[in-house]
Amino acid sequence: MGIDISSLPSPSYLVDERLLVRNLEVLNSVQERSGAKILLAQKGFSMHSMYPLVGKYLHGVTSSSLFEARLGYEKMGKEVHVYAPAYMDREFDEIMSYSDHIVFNSFDQWNRFKDRVQNAPKKISCGIRVNPEYSELEIPLYDPCYNFSRMGVTLPNFRPEELEGIDGLHFHTMCEQNSDTLERTLKVVEEKFGEYLHGMKWLNFGGGHHITRPDYDLDTLVRCIVYMKEKYDLEIYLEPGEAVALNTGYLVATVLDVMHNGMDIAILDTSAECHMPDVLAMPYRPGIIGAGEPGEHPYTYRLGGMTCLAGDVIGDYSFKEPLKYGDKLVFLDMAHYSMVKNHMFNGVNLPAIASYNEEEGIKVIREFQFEDFSGRLS
Repeated sequence: MGIDISSLPSPSYLVDERLLVRNLEVLNSVQERSGAKILLAQKGFSMHSMYPLVGKYLHGVTSSSLFEARLGYEKMGKEVHVYAPAYMDREFDEIMSYSDHIVFNSFDQWNRFKDRVQNAPKKISCGIRVNPEYSELEIPLYDPCYNFSRMGVTLPNFRPEELEGIDGLHFHTMCEQNSDTLERTLKVVEEKFGEYLHGMKWLNFGGGHHITRPDYDLDTLVRCIVYMKEKYDLEIYLEPGEAVALNTGYLVATVLDVMHNGMDIAILDTSAECHMPDVLAMPYRPGIIGAGEPGEHPYTYRLGGMTCLAGDVIGDYSFKEPLKYGDKLVFLDMAHYSMVKNHMFNGVNLPAIASYNEEEGIKVIREFQFEDFSGRLS
């Protein structure tokens, strides 16, 4: 880590800009080699204080709501792409004011809004999301192609006679996967929708590409992009969220108490439920600097959060020394799907948000107050 965290408020999310730049350089290398345009999926990482930095490398953002579209438009100021399973009539004009691309989830949605899009003051490129009904995901919660999915148009429901005004197709079938999965997915996309790609202007490969993971096969990704780009004369977009912020951030927490009930338990000033909800939703066990698997080191603890939810448990870890009040623990890979999904259940405050770079050191960007909690309620 190489960062002195003693000055940080606890708990805090801390993003290391050096690591973020490293990811962005990998993503930019894909753009340069393939000609694709890569967008930040804000659903995974919306730390907008980093948007000027991200915008130096990527072409813009993708959004799933009015607020995300506005955030990307105001904080990055580059391309804004929007997709949602459905659009609300009262929000649509404002969405259009921020958007360069709008992807529709069904032909009925497209037909409902196309006159407004085509009469908008600016040119907006429109697309249809398709569901190739092919996925290699094992967890239904994250599988856009699972049975009875609401995400995208399947081939039996595709209406080629209603494509006038549609510039592109969009698919998103992946989550934390390598480029071999993309290569197999593209074969299915071609088999089912290839005839409709001729004459389109663009194809969006969606997200879920783990491009910045150490074992990711960049050559296969580039080959897939170039193949589709050249065969169909298309502009190719990718919209990773996790890959942008993967392994760039930490959650710094403090031990508040140690107790025993059949095993040693440490209660922290953070919460799986509130501050790292994917730990419970995935579920998964985040890494901690200096900690090991249960029994690996002499002292094993179950780490629990500070809410009243009985299942607010982060996991079991072992340490070389006994834990005590005031000890700092540093959770790894906490930049993506953490800040964007956290909440204030039980009135538990949110972690501060901080960044680090070599010129400025640690910079605390935001701390939250009672008004942030009360303002969400009435």
